[in-house]
Amino acid sequence: MDIWKTFVTLLSAYLLGAVPFGLIIVKLFSGQDIRTIGSGRTGGTNAGRAAGFAAGALTAVMDFVKAAMAVTIAQFILPDFPWVSAAAGLLAIAGHNYSIHLLERSSNGVVTLRGGAGGAPCLGATVALFPPALLIILPLALIAVLLIGYASVATLTIGILSLVLFIIRFIQGACPWEYIIYGVGALILLIVALMPNIRRLLNGTERVVGLRAWLQKKQKPLQ
Repeated sequence: MDIWKTFVTLLSAYLLGAVPFGLIIVKLFSGQDIRTIGSGRTGGTNAGRAAGFAAGALTAVMDFVKAAMAVTIAQFILPDFPWVSAAAGLLAIAGHNYSIHLLERSSNGVVTLRGGAGGAPCLGATVALFPPALLIILPLALIAVLLIGYASVATLTIGILSLVLFIIRFIQGACPWEYIIYGVGALILLIVALMPNIRRLLNGTERVVGLRAWLQKKQKPLQ
């Protein structure tokens, strides 16, 4: 294996994932800084909150594409090393959640990297590793958003289903074990990013979206 080729491939995966499309798109659509709105994350949900549905949808698509590209590039450059493709997927998600472009230093000198929660990049990487996953995961994630009403649940659904799919495929002999490691790592990255949301889900204060949010707005005048 070419060590330098591997290093450049994985570094490129992180840098692709780190492109803050939500920040760019919201700035173009509304002139606002997405980091100062709602959750402060740069993913599609908060982009929609900051600049409308079109901005949110475009952000989600671009976040999906950048992770899919990261994995596809790894597959093209090092096709005989599935662990590189799996690692590229994880690094694209990590880049999205902890973007070098969104480095901030607090007043006490603590450095943090901001970003999103990782749902769209996780889906993009999973689909690049197993294209039919799109037809399974996307409908269920949309149901979670529209009917259950929690974007965080939809994001966790993507991570859980990605892991389950790769476990099933490995048992069937249809994918390498490295893809299971990808699934585990991706789910961990999503859970860590969503810990504040998970706490709000447990105490019943998580923000609702989709159909539930619309129904709540319709009912307010009647209260």
